[in-house]
Amino acid sequence: MFPELKRLIEQMGKDKGIDKNIIVEVLETAMLTAARKKMGQHVDIEAHYNEEAGEIEVFLFKTVVEKALDEDTQISLKEARENFDEEAQLGDSLGMKIETSTFGRIAAQTAKQIIIQRVKDAERNNIYDEYKGRKNEIISGFVQRFEGGSIIVNIGRTEGIIPPSEQIFREGYKRGDRIRAYIIDVKKIAKGPQIILSRTHPGFLKALFELEVPEISEGLIEIVDVSREPGKRAKISVKTKDKDIDPVGACVGMRGSRVQSVVQELKGEKIDIVPASDDQAKYVCSALAPAKVDKVFLDEENRSMEVIVPDDQLSLAIGKNGQNVRLAVKLTGWKIDVKSESMAVKQEEQGHASLMKIPGIGEAMAERLFKEGLKSVAMIATMDAESLSMIQGVGQKTASMWIEEAGKIIDQEAFEKKNA
Repeated sequence: MFPELKRLIEQMGKDKGIDKNIIVEVLETAMLTAARKKMGQHVDIEAHYNEEAGEIEVFLFKTVVEKALDEDTQISLKEARENFDEEAQLGDSLGMKIETSTFGRIAAQTAKQIIIQRVKDAERNNIYDEYKGRKNEIISGFVQRFEGGSIIVNIGRTEGIIPPSEQIFREGYKRGDRIRAYIIDVKKIAKGPQIILSRTHPGFLKALFELEVPEISEGLIEIVDVSREPGKRAKISVKTKDKDIDPVGACVGMRGSRVQSVVQELKGEKIDIVPASDDQAKYVCSALAPAKVDKVFLDEENRSMEVIVPDDQLSLAIGKNGQNVRLAVKLTGWKIDVKSESMAVKQEEQGHASLMKIPGIGEAMAERLFKEGLKSVAMIATMDAESLSMIQGVGQKTASMWIEEAGKIIDQEAFEKKNA
């Protein structure tokens, strides 16, 4: 049936990368299927690969009985002893080798079909195994076609897909264009492995810098955080343990060469590189670059900061449509409230006036309370006497009285507002 079967099995395993045992199993299954088609489904048959003989052998098993009523499944004791096994006993299962030439052609066709399918399955599994370990890597390919807004990319042995949600707004490609993207997921579906690619993922920006800046790939510089508004602007924060290395300068490169390579790949996306810091106030100030910051007020409990900038820096700090401060928030994980100096002064004056409504609080005390972060009557009302009395110049009795008076003022204002 299969000339030089042993050589063919080994060659197929080598060419297609399929385990030899799988090919043997396919051939045995094919021969078994062909034998059943020829002899019927009710017979007891087995197929085995004889490596030494280089052939698939088929055996028909019959039960030894006194008198055979079904020649396909039974054999008489007399015939069994005369022709096959002189020691045969009633109830034994006797295996007889069958000549396969009568159904060899059918088996060959069946084997071919099964092998083709197994080859496809094996190739799909190999591709899946290869790419599932490459998540979070950059890959290059060529635009092959477009399907429902997705870009289908030829990446060599298989295809990758960039869904619309992972494409940079306003980027345009045509068939045959070279494209780089970031592997974000590898899924196993009926058609084979599906490699999901992205050009908008923050990891893509990080991976691009790893390619451009040797100090990052060598572990001398660490990218701490990344925030992006793809195609528009991004911020990355970097740090190093080596005092002789300027992490920001290394990422920018000589005359901006390294950062420009990344900007070019992202079709002009502006990138701010800032130093990371364990000092959270300093970190937030750096994240708001290029704006300069005058003062910072921290609220660690709510993980928020009030940032005061010079009047002429307000629009720069906030950025177009709030972009700069929004990216700084994503980068640092802190809520950031940016105010100009004049806004802060006005707010301070209003806060002082508000606090001075409470009997016993003068201008100096209002200033002290303000510096302690107590900037309104409502904040005084929510304090407990013990905590308030910890401020210099405030006794427990005074603290209790202020909290009570603050509550009355709030109630009065609420009443007036309701009846206005």
